Amino acid sequence: MKSQKIRLKLATLFVVALAAFTSQVATAQSKPAATQTLSASAQTDPIYRVTYHTTTVQGLNIFYREAGPANAPTIVLLHGFPSSSHMYRNLIPQLATKYHVIAPDYPGYGYSDAPSAASFDYTFDHLASIIDALLDQKGITRYSIYIQDYGSPVGFRLATAHPDRIQAIISQNGNAYDEGLSPFWAEYLKPYWTERTPATEAKVRQLLTLETTKFQYQKGFRNPANVSPDTWTLDQAGLDRPGNADIQLALFYDYRNNLPLYPKWHQYLRDRQVPLLAVWGKNDPIFSAPGAEAFKRDDAKAEVHLLDTGHFALEEDGNQIGVLILEFLGRNVR
Repeated sequence: MKSQKIRLKLATLFVVALAAFTSQVATAQSKPAATQTLSASAQTDPIYRVTYHTTTVQGLNIFYREAGPANAPTIVLLHGFPSSSHMYRNLIPQLATKYHVIAPDYPGYGYSDAPSAASFDYTFDHLASIIDALLDQKGITRYSIYIQDYGSPVGFRLATAHPDRIQAIISQNGNAYDEGLSPFWAEYLKPYWTERTPATEAKVRQLLTLETTKFQYQKGFRNPANVSPDTWTLDQAGLDRPGNADIQLALFYDYRNNLPLYPKWHQYLRDRQVPLLAVWGKNDPIFSAPGAEAFKRDDAKAEVHLLDTGHFALEEDGNQIGVLILEFLGRNVR
């Protein structure tokens, strides 16, 4: 009799639990379909998805990443040395919530073609010409530029060639002033520019080693553990490709031709007063913080934010930079 009562009690509890579970399922099924599918839709919506493309530009296969609605204002992300569009892998989805984003790899970098230095003229004029042609092919005639490191001489060439196309400039350690050149330049590059000899070239070749690549991703960061080793590993793999050292040496040597263009770039800023946001890793051992402050001398619309991080600031403060960019463009670009 006692065991019968226990079984009856257990059966009753089971029925109650089953009824509660059935009620929860019925409630969930009664919710609107949009509520149930919103999360999945947000993850697969094409305006947030980053897509990967290769197209032929001036006879070269040029790789680029793209995301965001095609009818939104465009942001062109121009990478630095020794990286590629990979440096923007986390920023692109953040910006693509409101903007059309395109991030190309220059010839000699990332997934773009890397013809030999003997067969291709590796100059910043030529890199800018390739990017300009890519944008023309895609019908992009109005855009903002994000410039970092090598992205600055490429971006300012685009801006001075087509002043009416540039809606805004975001400079993240993208230098355009003498005061932004740290002692690094006097130690490594200026002797090479003055006299191109085996001795000065040997010094410059040190910049192509894994030790130096890691240095760029660790020096000046609050915590080097914030930076994924994927960054310098991928960059170094590009530098170590056969013939790539000659490509980098050519661009190191051509960099000397950027400095005489600084006054032209400053005049462009004074004339156009383009909205400019400088988000700068203030501990950068290559481009020092005075280079960021100098923008305010020529552009009354310049906003400067000095961040407690290094050269590749996106690796440590990417989310903060993304928020600053969205807020800045929201006020200045339509």
